[in-house]
Amino acid sequence: MVMFDGEELGRIEEKLKEWREKTLPKWLERMPERMEEFTTLSDIKVKDVYTPLDLKDWSYLEKLGLPGEYPFTRGIHATMYRAKLWTMRMFSGYGGPEETNRRLKFLIQHGETGLSLAFDEPTLVGIDPDDPLAEGHVGIEGVNIASLRDMEIVFDGINMGEVTTNMTINPPAPVLLSYYVAVAEKQGVPYHRIGGTTQNDPLKEFIAQKTYVFPPEAAVKIAMDVVEWSVKNLPKWNPISISGYHIREAGATAVQELAFTLADGIEYVRQLIARGLDVDQFAPRLSFFFDSHINFFEEIAKFRAARRMWAKIMREWFGAKKQRSMWLRFHTQTAGVSLVAQEPFNNIIRTTLEALAAVLGGTQSLHTNSFDEPFRVPSEFAAKIALRTQQIIAYESGVADVIDPLGGSYYVEWLTDEIEERAWKYIDRIESMGGMLEAVKKGYPQREIMDASYKFQRDLEEGRKFIVGVNIFRSDDIDEIRNVPLLEFDQEEIEERQKRRVKEVRANRNQERWKRSLEDLRRAAERGENLMPYVLEAGRSYATLGEIMGVLKEVYGVYVEPPEY
Repeated sequence: MVMFDGEELGRIEEKLKEWREKTLPKWLERMPERMEEFTTLSDIKVKDVYTPLDLKDWSYLEKLGLPGEYPFTRGIHATMYRAKLWTMRMFSGYGGPEETNRRLKFLIQHGETGLSLAFDEPTLVGIDPDDPLAEGHVGIEGVNIASLRDMEIVFDGINMGEVTTNMTINPPAPVLLSYYVAVAEKQGVPYHRIGGTTQNDPLKEFIAQKTYVFPPEAAVKIAMDVVEWSVKNLPKWNPISISGYHIREAGATAVQELAFTLADGIEYVRQLIARGLDVDQFAPRLSFFFDSHINFFEEIAKFRAARRMWAKIMREWFGAKKQRSMWLRFHTQTAGVSLVAQEPFNNIIRTTLEALAAVLGGTQSLHTNSFDEPFRVPSEFAAKIALRTQQIIAYESGVADVIDPLGGSYYVEWLTDEIEERAWKYIDRIESMGGMLEAVKKGYPQREIMDASYKFQRDLEEGRKFIVGVNIFRSDDIDEIRNVPLLEFDQEEIEERQKRRVKEVRANRNQERWKRSLEDLRRAAERGENLMPYVLEAGRSYATLGEIMGVLKEVYGVYVEPPEY
């Protein structure tokens, strides 16, 4: 059933025509529009006003429905934030395990409800701190983790049965998860109480983030090992976070972010079904990770379209029967690329708008960036403001008191439909290539993102898009930058400490158990078995990250990306 009958739509159409012919021209003569054309960041042209005519063939129950019911446009839970607020996470981690342990405890003390670990570049690519390639990078953009001993220090004094932890880790995901599980075991936490997320999304590494290690097929195989093992052993763990965030940060539009992320998810679902898993066995543990950028309504519409599309994909494409299998559960992070060094305190305003869009879009978990991130890892001062931003939205603004308060807005519903339609076109193109794994090997999403990124930069330079303080309302006053209380730490001292510790670990472990665990891992990889039980045993035996990854590199090889122009 459509929302408005033909007679009422006819009256609206007649009135709108009269408005455009009589009222609007008088106002345009007095007050011309600021721009010739208004568009979203995805270059979707938006009109001056929206009415029921933009939804004239629109079915409320088919497109919108009610919260907690298919197609979940209005939210996956019937009560949403009226019952439980989103999980408030801060992307945390810098230096060594000691520094990160202090930061996590600081955030818990100030009301953080979920932990989120950032890792440095050596950890992200699976090398030890004394590897020559790690020199100068240890602890810079996240915490350095080289062995089980480091993970023990990170969670010293933190009850792992009472917190959930998100780990932004990809090629070494099985190793970091194994360290996490092994520490929980030492704390006496049973498997059914271990909760959190491993990002573990290899396809988006090839598309965007570029911290890949293994060739595409091997990378996907290893990631699916983590998912399969976790579904069977860690009932509260999200073994994959299918990530649009890095795709967006690489320069994609909102439409591309949505389409490529869902296409990645489709590929993973097919891979798991091919292993003999029932879709309703693993689908409830799939999670997603999206960017919330600065174009307010576009982001809200993107999140709503994502839920509707994923529900349809899971029910109609893959025959899911459980409602939980159709849920698109997602974490959101405000846009790092929207933060600028010029007039950095303005970044607080940007982050607030982006966080508000995520909440109005129905996120389950949220990280707010800190205003000083264009310079370095956030200070405690900036991280606290970022956390307080979420708390003020949650407890003071009132926006969490009503479920999907923008539902039914002519503009929001039109834009949700438009974004969905454009995203389906991308997915259809990817399907015609044989799925996302084949599309990545052909370089298709990579090229699309490069083109979008180039266009956005050109629009900035030519004045079609604006960033306050950068290409509009510029200021040469640098006092604001001088007044930013940046985080200070001795990177060289931390690197030396990590080198000493990894040497001590190698010297003091049970050498026979360590050697046997790596030999078993190698044989399992060569036989094509699920690697998780073997990686977990290697982790327990204090095999280092670089040693475990080294064994897998020897079996699977190392990927070198072909150039794209």
